[in-house]
Amino acid sequence: MTDPFLDHRPLLFSLVYPILGSVTDTEDVLQETWLAWSGRVGSPTAEPIENPRAYLVRIAVNRALDRRESINRRQEEYIGTWLPEPFAADVVPDAAEHTERAEQVSMAMLVVLETLNPTERAVFVLHEVFGYPHTEIATILGRRAPAVRQIAHRAREHVHARRPRYEADPAVRRQVTERFVAAILDGDVEALLKLLAPSVTLWADGGGKAPAAGPRPLHGPERIAQVIVRGAARRAIPAVDVSYRTVNGSPAALLSAGSVLLAVVVLDLVADSGQVCGIYTVTNPDKLSHI
Repeated sequence: MTDPFLDHRPLLFSLVYPILGSVTDTEDVLQETWLAWSGRVGSPTAEPIENPRAYLVRIAVNRALDRRESINRRQEEYIGTWLPEPFAADVVPDAAEHTERAEQVSMAMLVVLETLNPTERAVFVLHEVFGYPHTEIATILGRRAPAVRQIAHRAREHVHARRPRYEADPAVRRQVTERFVAAILDGDVEALLKLLAPSVTLWADGGGKAPAAGPRPLHGPERIAQVIVRGAARRAIPAVDVSYRTVNGSPAALLSAGSVLLAVVVLDLVADSGQVCGIYTVTNPDKLSHI
């Protein structure tokens, strides 16, 4: 007989991570969920759990909401732009079935979800991504179903207004990512400009511990191209190794020097033109340990 917690752990991970945007905090929440589960099933006086999946989801989601408050406090004190902690599917292989199927783990989507309050974020993930009905979400969160329905509607409208519903083809994203990195390493501003959409935005997260393009997001192709190329030239490293992996469900470039991972770069594309509309770079070493 297998442990129901282990059976449902991939689902719990893929539910909690988009609520928190942090692999480290997600693992902590899953540990807390396991402790609550093991304490309950190990108690000789506790009543049997009729639906382990529902019990574990309720515990994990509510622990995630509790943890979200501490993450919000950390973000208030964070130096520069805050981005989610990158997640590579093969770090938690059994979670890949859940996380890679859904666009909710993309950097672009997680940045949008950051504009929701914690409850809206949880309701959006549960309903829009995993298809939980409002009545079941109400039970999970300890709220009334009509209130959950209103929260779900508000969150959906907010997200859809800020996030296109159609993604560019993964093969195209990989090709554009390779061309983007090559242009940077070659210092080719013109090649870079050809890839950037007029509405492009750059988010660079160094956390005050590593180089970043600036303390706030940058906008516009000319400005971004100049800043990126100048920054790469200024921080010239004798040998930069570039590899490509799936990070947050999208093709990503990993830049390393020897055994040290320097940066993860994820691009968001305009679906019809294939131009880059979003650039997400994470250089904070604290956020790269799981990669």
